[in-house]
Amino acid sequence: MPTTAPAFTGLSAFPLTPADEAGRVDTDALQQLLARIVEAKVDSIGLLGSTGTYMYLTREERRRAVNAAVEFVAGRIPVIVGIGTLRTDDAQALARDAASAGAQALLLAPVSYTPLTEDEAFRHFEAVAGATDLPLAIYNNPTTTHFSFSETLIERLAGLANISAIKMPLPKDGDFSGEITRLRSTAPSGFAIGYSGDWGCPAALLAGADCWYSVVAGLFPKQALALTRAAIAGDAAETARLEKTFQPLWDYFKVHGGLRASHAAAGVLGLKVGHLPRPLLPLGPDALPGIEQAIAALEA
Repeated sequence: MPTTAPAFTGLSAFPLTPADEAGRVDTDALQQLLARIVEAKVDSIGLLGSTGTYMYLTREERRRAVNAAVEFVAGRIPVIVGIGTLRTDDAQALARDAASAGAQALLLAPVSYTPLTEDEAFRHFEAVAGATDLPLAIYNNPTTTHFSFSETLIERLAGLANISAIKMPLPKDGDFSGEITRLRSTAPSGFAIGYSGDWGCPAALLAGADCWYSVVAGLFPKQALALTRAAIAGDAAETARLEKTFQPLWDYFKVHGGLRASHAAAGVLGLKVGHLPRPLLPLGPDALPGIEQAIAALEA
């Protein structure tokens, strides 16, 4: 029976991708961000996720980022690489690039301009999953992609070779247990179910989810790992205590968005992260006191 890929369990930290105004990745700055994550000993690194601005980078810059990350991490932690892009053949090429660089897993979002049908999404994932032997996670992020996976489609995809996990958004009704139970009832053994949306993920882990795909862990991996371990252990009281320290930061994320808020937080921490890709703009000075207070609460 298949076993769950280690990359898709526990805490997966998603770092920013430092780059200049032209979109050239600063590999030295990227490795400095990764050093914090590796030192914390999280369970995996989610490179080139939405927080990592993957859709704003060329194939060459993505390749540079993956090569720099894999070289630095040196097998100490699994590296999951985001390979979402508009065309299927381009996503296949990005998958091969990641595999050639030595990544351990892939994350694929159904990026589109023309809205995809379910059959188009299925064929897209089928083709990309077959491009390498790496385990691949479905990236279900309707807020960004405007495509929502039905549970029927998830069941079809979970039956494909190499598709090993799904990264889910927070359920609108908050019923993690019900959703996880339904997904597990139709998925093969070992298919990993994880969540993003940081403020809801501790509850997801308490309900039996396999993984927290975390924006905040890209900057605060030690604190996020402590929260993850408490939730996985089923310690509801300790989970609630640690969640309170994160709440000001998550409130800030909800107002400004995870990418802009993380970029501002990195600046407060003195980390080099370069420029947000235009047309995105950094938060103004009026927003900084809020992020400084949120960070102070987390680091107290």
